[in-house]
Amino acid sequence: MSEESDSLRTSPSAASLSENELPPPPAPPGYVCSLTEELVTKAREELQEKPEWRLRDVQALRDMVWKEYPTLSTSLDDAFLLRFLRARKFDYDRALQLLVNYHSCRRSWPEVFNNLKPSALKDVLASGFLTVLPHTDPRGCHILCIRPDRWIPSNYPITENIRAIYLTLEKLIQAEETQDGFPIRIKAVHVVNEPRIFKGIFAIIKPFLKEKIANRFFLHGSDLSSLHTNLPGSILPKEYGGTAGELDITAWNEVLLASEEDFVREFCQPVRACDSILGEAQLPEGLTDAQCDDSMRAVKAQLYSCY
Repeated sequence: MSEESDSLRTSPSAASLSENELPPPPAPPGYVCSLTEELVTKAREELQEKPEWRLRDVQALRDMVWKEYPTLSTSLDDAFLLRFLRARKFDYDRALQLLVNYHSCRRSWPEVFNNLKPSALKDVLASGFLTVLPHTDPRGCHILCIRPDRWIPSNYPITENIRAIYLTLEKLIQAEETQDGFPIRIKAVHVVNEPRIFKGIFAIIKPFLKEKIANRFFLHGSDLSSLHTNLPGSILPKEYGGTAGELDITAWNEVLLASEEDFVREFCQPVRACDSILGEAQLPEGLTDAQCDDSMRAVKAQLYSCY
């Protein structure tokens, strides 16, 4: 976004209120940046995020929510709204549309999002189905390790696995340095020890994936040396030919369980009647119900992957 276009952007907060219009509620507590200087520079170059205008941009999005979606039950904290601005390179309209899509998906998939909290998923966490490795890759990306063989279908339904994946992704993006936006931005999917039939299935579906996404899938089979060309052995556990020791699921499980109150506050509160459905009149201009369904399916698809 050019300097000129930035200077022409106006915040809805500048608009005068009519005599009968109530002023919006006060803004939530202020934001404190936790990014390093290197990441601040990266955000400026890649996301058009200017620190001197960051809070103005957040307030602009907050004002748009108050004005266009007054009954939308959503967090309006600076850090939360920044996720959506960053995901859409600080384009106010597109960030607002993403925020609405995000809540539409949550309301359209109650079997996943209702009562979403770590204590409700102890069986999945204890199974070792998924965990986050303690070390990031050279780009600073966290590594989510999913092991489907640890799931025993007779113990709990597959939706519990999806809930655990979503819970983990939500926790990861709370840290600013992992925020490329939300829904989560997949950097790469590495599959090891996949059955032979998986390659045939992937060859069939690959033409239907966006090229950018398809190129981020890597099938390594049993060749761990191939995996190590992408992920250094120093950050991988012994099970994947690395030198970082045994794969330990307890540390990440403890991180999630320590965040119980955050998830209760975000996902376990009763929804007011006026918030239960996003009516067609509330959707952003040009966004149809069918597109909301497509967005929901896209989120569901992403939840089966890792980054």
